[in-house]
Amino acid sequence: MNAPVSLGIDLGTSELKVVLFDAAGAVLGHARHELSVSREHPGWAEQDPEDWWRACVAALDQLRKISPAAYARVQCIGLAGQMHGAVLLDPHDTCLRRAILWNDSRALSEAAALAERYPSFSEIVGSLPMAGFTAPKLLWLRQHEPEVFNAVDCVLSPKDYLRLRLTGERKTDVSDASGTSWLNVRERRWFEAMVQATGLELRQLPVVLESNQISGTLTASVASHLGLPASTIVAAGGGDNPASAVGVGAINPGDAIINLGTSAAIVSIAERFIGNASAGVHGYCHALPHRWYAMGAILSGASALRWAATLLSQPNEQALLHRISQDAPPELPVTVSAPLFLPYLAGERTPHNDPLVRGAFLNLGYDTSAGLLGYAVLEGVGFALRDALRSVESTGAHVSTCSLVGGGARSAYWAQLLADILGCELRSLSSSELSASIGAAKLGFAAQGLQPELLRAGRSVKAAFRPRPTHQAALHERYERFRRLFPAAQSLHDTQRP
Repeated sequence: MNAPVSLGIDLGTSELKVVLFDAAGAVLGHARHELSVSREHPGWAEQDPEDWWRACVAALDQLRKISPAAYARVQCIGLAGQMHGAVLLDPHDTCLRRAILWNDSRALSEAAALAERYPSFSEIVGSLPMAGFTAPKLLWLRQHEPEVFNAVDCVLSPKDYLRLRLTGERKTDVSDASGTSWLNVRERRWFEAMVQATGLELRQLPVVLESNQISGTLTASVASHLGLPASTIVAAGGGDNPASAVGVGAINPGDAIINLGTSAAIVSIAERFIGNASAGVHGYCHALPHRWYAMGAILSGASALRWAATLLSQPNEQALLHRISQDAPPELPVTVSAPLFLPYLAGERTPHNDPLVRGAFLNLGYDTSAGLLGYAVLEGVGFALRDALRSVESTGAHVSTCSLVGGGARSAYWAQLLADILGCELRSLSSSELSASIGAAKLGFAAQGLQPELLRAGRSVKAAFRPRPTHQAALHERYERFRRLFPAAQSLHDTQRP
């Protein structure tokens, strides 16, 4: 059988995933490799791009062993990955330092300065300048690491560093470029005035393509090492959330997804630019031409559950979820007096745009159990997503049904709780934890010119979760209490602001 196969590579924060995907929509094999984050100082988050490449090679070696026949049929590659990171290259494509990641908050004052000096730019680049975005990071480097800043020949996003290693090309795509604060999102091209505002020139940015365009082919040495033909094309690919949307077929106006990964986001697709920067909404280019999306992003998603499992000495998240289902049975609404959790472990984006605010447990008592604390974490992430949903809907988007993707989507308990909190139907899908890598693989096929029906095809629905009227009153009251707590949490760091 010689049917073509596309290889999808998804560079996440905690792991890199690869998938073999055929034109009939079947996953033929997948592998993953864990990644670690360096946190030298409070609020910092960095990774060594060389670790990404090593993880990519290791995962592909594993994939070739698991599925040799399918691997031998690979004809194209698509890329997806974490957004907003800054990979800094010298003229010889050598990294000048570790990459600064999306959840790094050191550039808070620089982001505030950009917003103050250039207030009209937000509607052009699709979002307020935020500490985690790429542009403010370069201002921070100019001030604090001038020798690095002056040596920068090119700034890449994380997944685009993998492209560089695969093809030798310095290129990116419009969906990932949207997260830099340097892109004119309506016109889908670099916005020179913002580039200059951060001390750079257009020549220091990569060529920007549509996500379904060919960005290059494998170099001869890489092709030989990976056991793939040098003629293998590499699509431009997309950022993690737009690629996930493509992975589940969310490409038409009105389609929506909730991504429960390390962070979490709610994404609503549109046929024109929609945004509300003042509400913390990101109005970005989708990973297909003539499509955009509005996104509300929160900085702690499934990672909050992982953190809670460690904190509560549980073997893993599944063990904690079992305790939660015992102490907060899914068929009964939780009492209004149960513990509350503010999930701001790494600050928050939508709608608060505050990277310094931190999380908290409240309303604890001697009768508070590990299971109830775990429940509060699930609920707190859900309440933060409800805040984000309110912001997304302020753009005019209407969200009634969402596909649930990401690692957190594996929990039926959490999915039902989210449906109750958000008041909309959620659908869990087959292979949803692989949605970004599947989306990348679809974009690989699109670059090769395969049929558009594959892009529209969704994943099979495993379960549908609808809001339960019996749980609405208690959750609404708890959500209103949750909202009133933010100013108190924020007040704890007011004296720390730069």
